[in-house]
Amino acid sequence: MKKILVPTDFSTQAENALKVAAQLAKKHHCAIHLLHIIELPLQKVDPVIANNDLPEAIFFMKLARKHFETLLKNDYLKDITIHEHVEFNDIFKSVFHVCEKHKIDLIIMGSKGTSGLTEMLIGSNTEKVVRTSEVPVLVIKKEHETFNINDFVFASDFNDESIIPYTKATDFAKLLKAKIHLLMVNTPNKFMTTLEAEERMLNFTKNINFKNFIINIYNDETVESGIMNYAKSINADLIGMSTHGRQGISHFFNGSISEDLVNHAKRPVMTFKI
Repeated sequence: MKKILVPTDFSTQAENALKVAAQLAKKHHCAIHLLHIIELPLQKVDPVIANNDLPEAIFFMKLARKHFETLLKNDYLKDITIHEHVEFNDIFKSVFHVCEKHKIDLIIMGSKGTSGLTEMLIGSNTEKVVRTSEVPVLVIKKEHETFNINDFVFASDFNDESIIPYTKATDFAKLLKAKIHLLMVNTPNKFMTTLEAEERMLNFTKNINFKNFIINIYNDETVESGIMNYAKSINADLIGMSTHGRQGISHFFNGSISEDLVNHAKRPVMTFKI
């Protein structure tokens, strides 16, 4: 991991994400790419013109510059290489463009704790990035004075399509020296015996070069509550899951992850594209 992208609107939530990015950057010698997106009506901005001279564009560019200058004075960013980007586009296209151009390894974004991860999954900017990003996305819910990941829950149905996301998750776990808790949630509607679940999970991991994991089968009324309750029971530092891109996280379990999961998630969540 060498390059971290942090989209920012200069809000408290965005700064919480930046503080986590700063800690990771210092530990792993990464550069941070700060991205601010200026949304103007499309008819007012010609994306081909790099130096847009419309009054609205000039005003918001100057405002962004002031925000950047203030932000970069913070001590927690000292001695970190910071690259600033301003884009006139929607968030998905802007993030995609910066990731492609600069070969970004990880995106870190903030989400409002009061709204829960519903803010992430239903119509928000974070949701758009999570659904479409080829790059892993780490969603931060609150300020972390010290961001250490020791116990990393990776929830899945452990079908073959999740092998690539899980491999990406193990790379992140190796970097942070974290233990992965593989989690399958058994529900009344989709019940699997412990023997069947263990066999599927062990078969899933056999060709992946990562040994610092344990397998867990957790019984609950819904997948969402199972993830939340298991993560709480071990005081997990991070929850990971895979996404199907435009089909959204809901397709991950061939159903719908209810708003209960995202409303009550207090921990950081990391998503990996299938």
